[in-house]
Amino acid sequence: MTTTNNDSKLDYLRLIRSENVGPITFYLLLKYFGSAKEALANINDFAKRGGKTKPIKLYPESEAQKEMDEVLALGAEIIAFDEDDYPYLLKQIPDTPPLLTVLGHKHLLHKEAVAIVGTRDASLNGRNMAKKLGEELASHDYTVISGLALGIDAAAHEGALAATDSAGTIAVLGTGIDVVYPPQNQPLYDRIRKAGLIISEFPLKTKANPVNFPRRNRLISGLSKGIVVVEARIKSGSLITAHMALEQNREVMAIPGSPLDPRCGGTNHLIKQGATLIEVPSDVIKTLENLPSMQEDIFSDDYAYEDFTPEAFSEDELDNARKSVLSLLGNGAVAIDDLIRQSGATASLVSIVLVELELAGRIERLAGNHVNLLLEWQD
Repeated sequence: MTTTNNDSKLDYLRLIRSENVGPITFYLLLKYFGSAKEALANINDFAKRGGKTKPIKLYPESEAQKEMDEVLALGAEIIAFDEDDYPYLLKQIPDTPPLLTVLGHKHLLHKEAVAIVGTRDASLNGRNMAKKLGEELASHDYTVISGLALGIDAAAHEGALAATDSAGTIAVLGTGIDVVYPPQNQPLYDRIRKAGLIISEFPLKTKANPVNFPRRNRLISGLSKGIVVVEARIKSGSLITAHMALEQNREVMAIPGSPLDPRCGGTNHLIKQGATLIEVPSDVIKTLENLPSMQEDIFSDDYAYEDFTPEAFSEDELDNARKSVLSLLGNGAVAIDDLIRQSGATASLVSIVLVELELAGRIERLAGNHVNLLLEWQD
């Protein structure tokens, strides 16, 4: 069994909590320098080359140790991406969190899972359907995953809790693992904490923030073999989750609804776009059973370039790549694959430049392997 030692995990925590370091940049820095400790020691050189004038705000070792101690005091633990306890399906997405904080029965991370999501202002029929789905799937030994929101999410969790003593349900939070949002779901949170599992990639005490929920949603789909959307508007977080599921090669299923109800506009749209139509819980089970098995122990290593080392490129090569990449960035998202093709630079060179720019706070990474030049840096 692989076990990350405490010193390495502390360095992982310091790196991912440092300024401008997201999951993809974390893994690229880890590969480039060979360890989180070396990345922390050299990260400011990267940021400076990207145009940052002030040093990166590194997460202090004392704060990292305090966070780890507080997690343990809560009865939770932090699982690193290179440990056996880390969920294998989540390893397959390129921006998988380097660390997960988990509270409850972590064996649920290794059972086949299906996500159930939908609108917060769900109809009575929608909530009943979500609860029925959750109960039936849990009784067939599937783990039911959702986001602890009001409406469809809560109903799905409640259904799974009603099905079996083993309570196969996971709540993925967009807050710290110790922050219940919405507060009305405190009783449900307490039940899941006792009988299921609660997970988050965010630090303890992180409050609800709209920017965190798309990040939460990629975990809901990434942990699952398939996702069922019960009720959702055309513009909703549930449809974002469905689109993330497609990008992650997960099965997307949807419950049809009345064309007169805007809460069903999103689900009907998904079905028109090719999502599997679900009428009864057994439809979900049959769909999942017919899917090919997803190979275990795969870590998405899209960025595992052989020449991704400090000695691989001259400063002239890096400087030319920076100029080329910057000339291609502007107003709107750009696919990284397009940057590689249009810049004439290698994938490794482009990735190094993007790490420099992200650490400098000049770009942001978006879903679907895209990047965006931040407004203040646009001409």
